[in-house]
Amino acid sequence: MKKLLLAEDDFDLSNVLIQYLQLHNFEVIWAENGRKALELFQKNTFDICILDVMMPEMDGFTLAEELLKINPETPFIFLTAKQLKEDKIKGLQLGADDYIVKPFEVEELILRLNNILKRSESNLKVSFQEITIGKYLFDTKRLCLKIDDKTQQLTEKEASLIQFLYQHKNQIVKRETILKAVWKTDDYFSGRSMDVFITKIRKYFNDDANISIESTRFIGLEFKIKE
Repeated sequence: MKKLLLAEDDFDLSNVLIQYLQLHNFEVIWAENGRKALELFQKNTFDICILDVMMPEMDGFTLAEELLKINPETPFIFLTAKQLKEDKIKGLQLGADDYIVKPFEVEELILRLNNILKRSESNLKVSFQEITIGKYLFDTKRLCLKIDDKTQQLTEKEASLIQFLYQHKNQIVKRETILKAVWKTDDYFSGRSMDVFITKIRKYFNDDANISIESTRFIGLEFKIKE
């Protein structure tokens, strides 16, 4: 069974979700507000989290930021009644693996959860290695970049993106190819999310002038490494 943290203040919806999730092999730990969810996350290890955006005591976006500080490897999705484009972008920028607007079909939620977990497990299976990138050591098992005495901890998506770019180093790769490989979709919101991740990764490689990520407008990206 997969252990899931459900942070949702709507008691009736939570009841329905818990029953469905349990029927589909999930062990569900429920929190009625963001503060309680954070406390539970600090004391337990979860395979995945479902976070409502609008909650008392701590909203879902703030909660996600706190969870990432504790364990950046745990995937999470947002549930929300808000359909504003800005909120979807913010959620994806925080590193959410999905963003579901209420009302929704529970069967769809189950499918999305299982797809995320499959990708997560697949990434971990193929990532037990260390890769030298210029002056950096990329530890794909511990999800970190090392240079000299500095270590940059990575989220799973950051690590997946770096690994994909490295596998296609010194060649222009189309944006949609990267999105489909790492985000599994090439829609508008995923594209905006990728832009944020690329900005972060550029900063992570600042200490080696021989490494750069260059954008070709409307075409793609090139991860350049001068040997």
